[in-house]
Amino acid sequence: MNQPQQDEERDDAVVGRAFVWSASLIVLALMIGAGAYWKMNQKPPAVVSKTEYEPPKPPKPLMVEIPDMPFKDITASAGIHFSHDSGAAGEKLLPETMGGGCAFLDYDNDGDQDILFVNSCRWPWDDAPVDPPPTQSLYRNDGDCQFTDVTKLVGLDVTFYGQGVAVGDFDGDGDVDLFFTAVGLNRLFRNDDGKFVDVTAETGVAGQPDQWSTSCGFIDYDNDGDLDLFVANYVKWTRDFDKAQPFTLTGRERAYGRPQNFPGTYPYLYRNDGGKFTEVGAESGLHVTNPARKDIAVAKSLGVTFVDADLDGYMDIFVANDTVQNFLFHNKQNGTFEEVAVLHNVAFDQQGNARGAMGIDSVRFRNGEHLAIVIGNFSNEMTALYVTRGDSMDFVDEANATGIGYQSRLELKFGTLFVDVDLDGRPDIVSTNGHLENEINKVQVSQQYAQTPHFFWNCGPESPTEFSQVPKAKCGGEFMKRMVGRGSAVADIDGDGDLDLLFAAVNSPARLLRNDQQLGNHWLRVDVSGPKQNRSAIGAEIEVQWANGKQIGQVMPTRSYLSQSELPVTFGLGKIDTIQQVTVTWPGGYKKVIESPKVDQLLRVTPDSE
Repeated sequence: MNQPQQDEERDDAVVGRAFVWSASLIVLALMIGAGAYWKMNQKPPAVVSKTEYEPPKPPKPLMVEIPDMPFKDITASAGIHFSHDSGAAGEKLLPETMGGGCAFLDYDNDGDQDILFVNSCRWPWDDAPVDPPPTQSLYRNDGDCQFTDVTKLVGLDVTFYGQGVAVGDFDGDGDVDLFFTAVGLNRLFRNDDGKFVDVTAETGVAGQPDQWSTSCGFIDYDNDGDLDLFVANYVKWTRDFDKAQPFTLTGRERAYGRPQNFPGTYPYLYRNDGGKFTEVGAESGLHVTNPARKDIAVAKSLGVTFVDADLDGYMDIFVANDTVQNFLFHNKQNGTFEEVAVLHNVAFDQQGNARGAMGIDSVRFRNGEHLAIVIGNFSNEMTALYVTRGDSMDFVDEANATGIGYQSRLELKFGTLFVDVDLDGRPDIVSTNGHLENEINKVQVSQQYAQTPHFFWNCGPESPTEFSQVPKAKCGGEFMKRMVGRGSAVADIDGDGDLDLLFAAVNSPARLLRNDQQLGNHWLRVDVSGPKQNRSAIGAEIEVQWANGKQIGQVMPTRSYLSQSELPVTFGLGKIDTIQQVTVTWPGGYKKVIESPKVDQLLRVTPDSE
């Protein structure tokens, strides 16, 4: 009779011991979990640890020799004396790192490319303002690579904390107007026969005073014939919030901060309603929010470009975001967009990580069959080269496969552009580079504040390395000179058919680089005028065909970082000396075909109704 009771007591003891062990394991697991949670939620250390330099992998040997493509720095001899002012006075505020944009434009309709620089300024709380204060700067092209400062003459001697610029004829009167982004309120200047008038208030495009706007561009997104306006915004920023962050390099001196600490934003989309604009960003589907928190904006946008990615006749929007996913806004042809970057593999890197994306550009290359998007990323991050096949919008990052990845990784890239420097018919890649922190070398031995620009020559898809970095001996020491590069733009300033470069810098002088290649390759430049209100013809597609090939280009000034390039489109032809036809397709579908144009000329194309 006692056995059951003893068994029961033993069972209770076993259960008790098991309970104690289980409880102990649970407590241990909770302690480990709490420790992990605590560690994961700690703020990152304020001190940046010193890193060792890991050199990039050596490139594969080329099958062809890189040609001579020298650039000459003609900044001073051309009469350009602009130097950017960041307003830095020791507080290390994030906007001081971003620099300003630049642009090529023909503001006076005389057929050559003038130059515009966007300037920032001293902060309103600065006790030592400069006199005269920094202003925007416009230089008129007087021919023979000579420029005259006409800033005050045309009414652009205005001071604000400028960032980027957009160029386009928003009112359809035949001359290009200027929109400036800023930390604070943005500005729109209407071009009235070569004089610029501030029409921001009456057009409704100032934005909010607490926003920080960056890259911007004119686009006819609804195909109604007039130019609308897209404006990227970076982060929610205030001086007090910035100063409250414990940013430091060495644990002592204050350093410039990082965007992860600042809230995201939404872009603006201004619909042109007959010369006045209505902001329709939210209703057009451009307000991207955190999937877990619908009240949190995602965008931290620095670069933007427009291209018809799926060839449906409507312009799509590519946005380069800093430390968060990139955006691809697919145009749904009804006035709205769908954000599809993750779906089409342009949101992240190959490991699924967001990068510090700055400048952006697009091109159709490899006989016009592939759309490529190039994005310049942060230091120790490769330049991205997203490429499609045919009319698909599905991209593959070919940075490693084409050789640009390991060659571009080290530097901090900003103004990134496709440029056919040698006119061989293959787009090369150029970028301005420079770090954010002037003392970065104290903690990262591989990094310098001023950095050399990138120049990657396109060797052709048959080469083991499609892109190869051009050495100093081939492009010249004046191109390779270190600078704290930011914006960049491209144009033919001297009428010789090849493309020259304009580099902007932060808190230092800009640079104008003339392309002095003498390779004898043929070329065709196409200057398109638009019908209706889009006289700039922004978004028009140009197809150049010859006996066994073709190229496709686009009228698109909105490229690079904070900047605008010229409206005429240059096609390098190599040794091809006979063109069968040129087809221009305007936004909305209107087409015009030009039969057998001569090479080595500027071809002007207008609608038949003009």
